[in-house]
Amino acid sequence: MPKPDLHELPASTASTTRVQPPRAAAHQNAVHQNAARLNVRSGRRGPDSLKGTILKIVLLGLVDAFAVYVLMMLFLSQSWAALVVSSLVVLAINWIYLRKGGLPAKYLAPGVLFLLVFQVLVVFFSGYIAFTNYGDGHNSTKEDAIAAIQLTAQKRVPDSPAYKAAVLTKGGTFYLLFTDPSGKAQIGSTEEPLSEVSGAGKDSTGKANSLPGYETLKFQEIVANQQEILKITVPVSEDPADGTLRTADGSTAYQFKPALSYDAATDTFTDSETGKAYRDSGKGAFADANGETLATGWKIDVGMDNFARAFTDPSLRGPLLGVILWTFTFSVASVALTFAVGLFLAITFNREDLRGKKVYRILMILPYAFPAFLSGLVWSGILNPEFGWLNQTLLGGANIGWLTDPVLAKVSVLVVNVWLGFPYMFLVCTGALQSLPTEIDEAARMDGASPWRVFRSIKLPLLLVSVAPLLISSFAFNFNNFNVIYMLTGGGPRFADTDRDIGATDILITLVYKVAFGQGTGRDYGLASALAIIIFVIVATISAISFKQTKALEDVN
Repeated sequence: MPKPDLHELPASTASTTRVQPPRAAAHQNAVHQNAARLNVRSGRRGPDSLKGTILKIVLLGLVDAFAVYVLMMLFLSQSWAALVVSSLVVLAINWIYLRKGGLPAKYLAPGVLFLLVFQVLVVFFSGYIAFTNYGDGHNSTKEDAIAAIQLTAQKRVPDSPAYKAAVLTKGGTFYLLFTDPSGKAQIGSTEEPLSEVSGAGKDSTGKANSLPGYETLKFQEIVANQQEILKITVPVSEDPADGTLRTADGSTAYQFKPALSYDAATDTFTDSETGKAYRDSGKGAFADANGETLATGWKIDVGMDNFARAFTDPSLRGPLLGVILWTFTFSVASVALTFAVGLFLAITFNREDLRGKKVYRILMILPYAFPAFLSGLVWSGILNPEFGWLNQTLLGGANIGWLTDPVLAKVSVLVVNVWLGFPYMFLVCTGALQSLPTEIDEAARMDGASPWRVFRSIKLPLLLVSVAPLLISSFAFNFNNFNVIYMLTGGGPRFADTDRDIGATDILITLVYKVAFGQGTGRDYGLASALAIIIFVIVATISAISFKQTKALEDVN
């Protein structure tokens, strides 16, 4: 290392920070000027060059144009909190890239922004949803729920007068042109309430059948668009309680009114036929005296109810405990088996006297080259009990339920996951073995140690120093290994003691998916978010403990 030239050191520290020697300053300026000339001559691009400045302005202009569009949409939707946050982000981005200096912030800003949007915001939003009843029938405000109940719970008004109807279209939207019994013409659509019009053309019976600016559909066009026309419900007025007009044939319409009338003073729905009253139950729904609720409710905060439901709901408690046990078994067994197979093959194909070991190594990583979901589908066909290749070809047409028996299905899932996961462990262990010093192995053999003793007492401890963090990450991956489970068995075979779609091979992440997006029991985003938080806590706790324990392995070095 070159020694510093003490003759060039300043007399005091203060002088070095405040006054720069004229000769040194001149030399530094000359160096900068020469560097700038070289950059110009060589045509190099840099952030402060003309091309770099133009490119920066163009990219920043595109970002700002998109940001203005987003801010306008947020303003029109009256999302004030999102509007303020987005505005501050846009100002911060412009400040970072328009000011001089701050190079680290310019490199880090895009990554930090995406991290905040796609990770932090998602985590906080999932946490918020976990404390609500957000899901099917509970996805809006109470006012929207009241309007929806009035619109959906409608019945035809007895002795309703018949309205002559004609189907018109304008701008791709269907309208119904009505002629009431007094001969007055009115028009409306699902989105636009009934309104009186003038200048409507009429046929010989007095039925209004055309209107300037609209196109009247012919009979063939009505038949071709029958499903869309049947869905048209024209509100009589802005008040949903006044009912709607509907047509079943495109020529005659009748009035429908809600079967449930809402009294705002008492905040109660009353069934017009049975007289049963539905009141606000305090749980985001209207319920009668027996606890029967209307299908449409609204979103409210429920506190810890979703976490309590996970362990107290009879249809979920038993299957959930079984799913948790199987998730741990699946994760631990997958890591242990893939590591054992991968390490065995790595040791086998790491022998120096083995011929063609490069070919063998390439063959070993082939399962790793196929997409996991595609391999899961292929294995589901191979293991199919009725026409799978394993039963029909190797087992002589036997009918073994590899995917339908609860125990065999778990074994099949583990085997397929080992097939998909051992190449990763093979690559990791091969690299770790090749990094071990050969002198230790030779010294142990000279001391009379057997190959097994060398492996158990020297190689394996040294391997675990570098492989242990990867084993922990592999455990976290398998804890949420959605592809193999869902593509191979779909979580089945299904448990018989629950009405939920939960099966013997479901792990927690597939259970969360079924709760959030499954069929039959409806979508329950609040409960699914609570389960996702439970998964996060379990994985984070195990990972933290495991990483702390792996520090002891570093003492081996």
